[in-house]
Amino acid sequence: MSTQLAGQRILILVGDDYEDLELWYPKLRLIEAGASVVVAGQKGGVVYHGKHGYPCRSDVAIDEVEAGDFHGIILPGGWMPDKLRREAKVLSLTQEFAAAGKLVAAICHGGWIPISAQVYRGVRVTGSPGIKDDLVNAGAEFEDAPVVIDRHFVSSRRPDDLPAFCQGMLEVLTHGSGRK
Repeated sequence: MSTQLAGQRILILVGDDYEDLELWYPKLRLIEAGASVVVAGQKGGVVYHGKHGYPCRSDVAIDEVEAGDFHGIILPGGWMPDKLRREAKVLSLTQEFAAAGKLVAAICHGGWIPISAQVYRGVRVTGSPGIKDDLVNAGAEFEDAPVVIDRHFVSSRRPDDLPAFCQGMLEVLTHGSGRK
């Protein structure tokens, strides 16, 4: 195991109908790099099921976490983000990470959360083609690319982009703000 991210704590959100690979691949990749990863759901200690049935137990309830305790947040896709973006705590956490210049990483439909948190205005992003109009209407600058890094924002389109997505997160977490 690498110590590249030793001492860094990363928050990943989970809920029913999350995109299985978009949660597990980044979680395991960041653990491999030495980060401590905490999975937060609406309730702590609950098993949530992904779109393809893979279970994920939350470590803690979203209401119990504070952005100041973490170096970044990962927002997997699936249908989960459409549900979680209705939670005030999810939006305030996302706003706090963005305002502090900490990693805000969204893949596929995960971009719905930063859209609802109103942190994408003027930010270069990508996401699922299904939310392109939502991203543009939120004031983001949409690019169709496997990964887009704009300062501390990292975004990708789909599970096939996960290698580039994880490389983008590692770039931001090890070198600070990414390329603009």
